[in-house]
Amino acid sequence: MKKFSSVLAILVLLISVLAACGKSESKPADDNSAANEEKETITYKSDFGDVEIPANPERVVVLAPTYVGYLLTLGNTPVGVPQLAIDNPYYEGKLEGATNLGDGTSAEAVLELQPDLIIAYNTDENIEILKETAPTVQIEYGKLDFKDQLREFGKMLGKEDQAEKWITQWDEKVAQNKQKVVDAVGDKTVSLLQPYAKGIYVYGDSYARGGEIIYTEFGLKAPPKAQEEAVDNGPGYASVSLEVLPEYAGDYIFTSKWAGDTAENNVSESTIWKELPAVKNGTVFEVDSAGSFFNDPLSLDQQFDFIVEKLTNN
Repeated sequence: MKKFSSVLAILVLLISVLAACGKSESKPADDNSAANEEKETITYKSDFGDVEIPANPERVVVLAPTYVGYLLTLGNTPVGVPQLAIDNPYYEGKLEGATNLGDGTSAEAVLELQPDLIIAYNTDENIEILKETAPTVQIEYGKLDFKDQLREFGKMLGKEDQAEKWITQWDEKVAQNKQKVVDAVGDKTVSLLQPYAKGIYVYGDSYARGGEIIYTEFGLKAPPKAQEEAVDNGPGYASVSLEVLPEYAGDYIFTSKWAGDTAENNVSESTIWKELPAVKNGTVFEVDSAGSFFNDPLSLDQQFDFIVEKLTNN
């Protein structure tokens, strides 16, 4: 019933648009409208099939918040994004003019923005409705690393050269800092931990929280259990209980509050936590929770400086 109501609302909006067009049919078409009708398109080959999209999309709605930063990196400001993207401190001042789409589940709100391209997770429950609204590219989270994902956005937006330029600059930045980080850390281990109501998440190299920088770019290691379950295997993270936390806690710990959990968490007040070597040695670093689960180029660039500073000055 809910889905039917959404479809009905979209049909009403479409009828309104068509009616408005009908009223203006008698007016002579100007050069701009003719140009709009003849917009060049390209075929983008996604993992979920070919999609005919504008060669240079101008009104992009991004319903997958973790991919907003890819557009911003390439100089494109989306016309609509979810609240999670608005809250990312790394995007401050970069989303002016973008409509806040809340949790991103309103297909009607998307239609009202008249997008010429929609970016969504392949798991989006409205995917079929979105396809009827505008060309829609589906993305499976985490399938590509951030560099290859940026290259894909370069193809979509006609900015492949800009994507490669950013990657080159990033690689140079890593090369300039890697050795001093490796020298400072030595054979010590690094953990990415996020307590939540039912336990503690341990993150690896492909699920944000700085893992792409720490484990992939710098080649640092997690404690053996964390390395095996979250870095070398699994979906990029593991959930563990407080009782076994010492097996997953490294000499350095990067942590953040669980933004999606309102329950009071007392992990940091527990005896187990207080006895961890990193806690005793003052090598626990708290990162911004609102930005920690983003691993796009723009977010990684700012996380990079924080991570380097903490690992080389402690």
